[in-house]
Amino acid sequence: MKKERIIVIDFGGQYNQLIARRVRECNVYCEIYSYKKDLEEIKAMNPKGIILTGGPNSCYEPGAPTCDKKLFQLGIPVLGICYGAQLMMHILGGRVEKAPVREYGKTEVIVDKLDSSIFEGVSSKTTCWMSHFDYISRIAPGFEITAHTADCPVAAAESASEGLYAIQYHPEVLHSIEGSKMLSNFVYNVCGCCGDWRMDSFVENSIATLREKIGEGKVLCALSGGVDSSVAAVMLSKAVGKQLTCVFVDHGLLRKNEGDEVEAIFGPSGNYDLNFIRVNAQERFYAKLKGIEEPETKRKIIGEEFIRVFEEEAKKIGEVDFLVQGTIYPDVVESGLGGESAVIKSHHNVGGLPSVVSFKEIVEPLRDLFKDEVRKAGLQLGIPEYLVFRQPFPGPGLGVRIVGEVTAEKVKMVQDADAIYREEIAKAGLDKNIGQYFAALTNMRSVGCMGDERTYDYAIALRAVTTVDFMTAESARIPWEVLEKVMNRIVNEVDHVNRVLYDITSKPPGTIEFE
Repeated sequence: MKKERIIVIDFGGQYNQLIARRVRECNVYCEIYSYKKDLEEIKAMNPKGIILTGGPNSCYEPGAPTCDKKLFQLGIPVLGICYGAQLMMHILGGRVEKAPVREYGKTEVIVDKLDSSIFEGVSSKTTCWMSHFDYISRIAPGFEITAHTADCPVAAAESASEGLYAIQYHPEVLHSIEGSKMLSNFVYNVCGCCGDWRMDSFVENSIATLREKIGEGKVLCALSGGVDSSVAAVMLSKAVGKQLTCVFVDHGLLRKNEGDEVEAIFGPSGNYDLNFIRVNAQERFYAKLKGIEEPETKRKIIGEEFIRVFEEEAKKIGEVDFLVQGTIYPDVVESGLGGESAVIKSHHNVGGLPSVVSFKEIVEPLRDLFKDEVRKAGLQLGIPEYLVFRQPFPGPGLGVRIVGEVTAEKVKMVQDADAIYREEIAKAGLDKNIGQYFAALTNMRSVGCMGDERTYDYAIALRAVTTVDFMTAESARIPWEVLEKVMNRIVNEVDHVNRVLYDITSKPPGTIEFE
């Protein structure tokens, strides 16, 4: 299933996951490891190539992240990006120092060696994304300069005979117009990959592996209705059928009609061979949240109550052999790089389950996949497209989209407003171009005039962002006529709402969610 792989060695760069995603887009499997990873372990993995990421440090300073010189002597091609390029030069005898002119943003790069394996098919002048204070003032022995900019004499350098390549800019970001082509060239031209990482074979092999691993065992899954848990559940269903029991806790904080939609897909009338249990615990959660306004307290109450409800249902089932988690690769990376420790997805509110549910082993069928790959796997499994491309949704649900106390009345208000917003965004054909969008209920009430009556009601805030990795985000520029239509519908169709706001705050300084 993973006959060939590229390894990304992370030096603290903000784009580490993006590099891995770009490589996987070339149909080559890619994993991320810390620069502290033992060289012998890396060698034992027999990677086809190694990529060194950027980082915030200066490679010549004492204590800066570094790597063993032997890494460049393994006979495995190495591509250094930004800090990784500087570190390569520094270790191999070149010189890196503070740049007289800092480069940041879109920059014209002039390619000096168009017949380089990295630059095959790339324009002689191409726009790339620069972000560096230091620069390579002298290349290491055996290297030649292959690209430059007006302010950077070494935008790229290589020792082709040794399979070593250094790039000062960031080819992985979208601002580097031909960056994906350069990474593809490294993967195929330099590393000699054939591209065997394909979602259809991943799904097929995963199902076979799960079937063999689980045997006759009983499997339990906390099904949230989100993309990750849904794909994991369907994969297990196809592997072991009725040996799988999915518990769906409806805490009353889901989107409009979402509980019924999940039951329609996974319940008795659905298309999947599994045991489905829906727990309607809405009133129980509302009672626990009564009078609570502080955001983190709300999160903890929702998470803890979820565990209690799930625990009660699990006890009815009895001992199970395997507990399914919808862990995906970014969770693994963010837990400590390289996945040396198992991760329980706290944002699905199951962080405490291992201590309260009796089971033998955790199964994480999606732990090798990025979010976009999870969606592709979902389509391969035949999951309806509207579920596969459902908007990201926090574990505490609308509890973090209602500012202040959560009540059944407020939940209905934000559900109705959100449903209108999502419907109009889809009608306008904008749904696939926005990273995340939703309606939230503010705690602000203001005077309004509806008909001949004075009102004193709530304000709904609309949020929509464009993002690559959800670590940073910008407000989406939705056409005014679309926002106006959403506003008109909300104030006319949603009770107790007389004002609609559009949040243009970026992340940072804001967050994507409201609380």
